[in-house]
Amino acid sequence: MTSAIGTDAQLRESFARLRTEVGKAVVGQESAVTGLTIALLAGGHVLLEGVPGVAKTLLVRSLSQALSLETKRVQFTPDLMPGDVTGSLVYDAKAGEFEFRAGPVFTNIMLADEINRTPPKTQSALLEAMEERQVSVDGETRKLPVPFMVAATMNPIEYEGTYTLPEAQLDRFLLKLILDLPERTDEVEVLTRHAAGFNPRDLVAAGVTPVLDAATIAQAQQAVAAVRASADVIGYAVDLARATRQSPSVKLGVSPRGSTALLAAAKAWAWLQGFDAITPDHVQAMVLPVLRHRIQLRPEAELEGVSADAILRSILQQVQVPI
Repeated sequence: MTSAIGTDAQLRESFARLRTEVGKAVVGQESAVTGLTIALLAGGHVLLEGVPGVAKTLLVRSLSQALSLETKRVQFTPDLMPGDVTGSLVYDAKAGEFEFRAGPVFTNIMLADEINRTPPKTQSALLEAMEERQVSVDGETRKLPVPFMVAATMNPIEYEGTYTLPEAQLDRFLLKLILDLPERTDEVEVLTRHAAGFNPRDLVAAGVTPVLDAATIAQAQQAVAAVRASADVIGYAVDLARATRQSPSVKLGVSPRGSTALLAAAKAWAWLQGFDAITPDHVQAMVLPVLRHRIQLRPEAELEGVSADAILRSILQQVQVPI
């Protein structure tokens, strides 16, 4: 075994410890924990959707606690202004000039809690930050810290007081993860922990400790970037994206940004599993979380109760898999 492989093995072990630390506070939701890990490795952002009370916020807070990174939380509300997120110019009476006061977006992990409870204008304030890793205020561009990830939670759009996220905003999220209600055994474990004194507001007392720092994450991201993708697998990812544009139930299919995101997520998942090249299986595993929020259904399909996930599953069965 070469030293490079040994280094990769150590890096993977550190991310396994990350999952263990998160599990000290969050019961179940393994797929969501995996999704957050993949986004961190791929340098992407995550949107977590679920009804209130399924540990969306706790999951992100636990992940932040297990990382030696700066984290800031923003509670999105109907009266939140763009400057409350990105920062704004404030007049300094003593100096007699305006100075920039950085907003909470200037951090490593930004928890955007209930992002769909604020109007699209404020949601759009994150577009430049999420795509370019920078913020422009009054003609001056300011770089964001590295790494930078937005982990946003949202309630299903049918809940009162929510807004539909703009398509451009949705497209900036690498993954959309659905958090379902827990199984009975998991819910019993949640109550058992609370009965024993678990306090979700005190993660330190729960034993969640930092196990990863920025340097280790950067090293892992470089290893993920080095994961190979054959021409056949790349073509397969493109064919899946193009199939969404041809579906009769879809009004707007996946853009090239979406197929690029599918490849990036597949590389991160392959690396986590110990592969040095992605396979069709890795691509297939990422199709739903990467593409479900990037397609718009036709009104008649929505009336018939067709879901984005159902369409994507059908496409997975139809598109030829490379051998």
